[in-house]
Amino acid sequence: MLRQIGKRLATAIPSLIGVVVVTFLLTRVLPGDTAAYFAGPAATPQAIAEIRAKLGLDRSLPEQFVSYVKDLATGNLGNSLSTGRPVVTEIKARLPASAELTFLGLFLAIAIAVPLGILAAVKQGSIIDHACRMVATAGVSLPVFFTGLLLVYVFYFLLGWAPAPLGRLDAFSSAPPEVTGFYLIDSLLARDLETFRASLAQLAVPAITMAVFSLAPIARMTRASMLAALASEFVRTAKASGLTPTTVIIRYAFRNALLPVVTTLGMVFSFLLGANVLVEKVFAWPGIGSYAIEALIASDFAPVQGFVLTMAIMYVALNLLIDMLYGVIDPRVRMEG
Repeated sequence: MLRQIGKRLATAIPSLIGVVVVTFLLTRVLPGDTAAYFAGPAATPQAIAEIRAKLGLDRSLPEQFVSYVKDLATGNLGNSLSTGRPVVTEIKARLPASAELTFLGLFLAIAIAVPLGILAAVKQGSIIDHACRMVATAGVSLPVFFTGLLLVYVFYFLLGWAPAPLGRLDAFSSAPPEVTGFYLIDSLLARDLETFRASLAQLAVPAITMAVFSLAPIARMTRASMLAALASEFVRTAKASGLTPTTVIIRYAFRNALLPVVTTLGMVFSFLLGANVLVEKVFAWPGIGSYAIEALIASDFAPVQGFVLTMAIMYVALNLLIDMLYGVIDPRVRMEG
């Protein structure tokens, strides 16, 4: 297992280097002049030139890249020109909001899609099977921002069940003492049920939006993997041995169908990391996605580069976790590694 983890980390290093290079080059070729934007429309050419020199934009690209890599080696992602604060500080403050939204959306999707996929495979051709196909089709067809706007219109404007989509807490609640940065967990640790309810109410609709987006691939892969497992020889042997249907389905079929499902979960999580950018803008969610979009509009390079690098590191860590789960689910993977 350790050898397998080492191999995965060794292959991830070139990917991270590529992300650093490509992100640096893309931010430099984006339209717009950062110095002119922050100097203001009434600035003179001399003032713009002074700001450009102060930011180091008057140097050649190789010189800028070497300086950027040196800063990365020391853990310095630069300062945001929009806020004046270090990018590392901004990401640390905003990452828990994005992570809480993404994880809850993925948890809801798993809680719905996996049982639905299992039932659809066990009762093939039934109403449940057709419902699984409809859910999968709807999840693939609806853009995530449209789903978010539709849910806001229904649950906030029409029914009045959800609070205004204006961030993590309403105006009448205060943030709990920070321990993990996750408001749901921190409010429970502080035994503040009122803040917990307020945080959950704000989180419900955006999390459902994320769940709808990720339902389709999980449900479809669970159904397909279960159909293959149920048609295998070992399942027929288990049935012939007189085991109960629940034992056959969960202990034998589903366990052997888990590997493709876990792989799909990794892919879905990577999709959610991109989808949360749109969801955060729809719900005014103070995460790193909205932070990166605002910086991109302002031609603020450092936050965009920090956001992309953070997403790349999270993706590498996720793939490493999936490889470890493979060894837990199937011992043959550990032996091969």
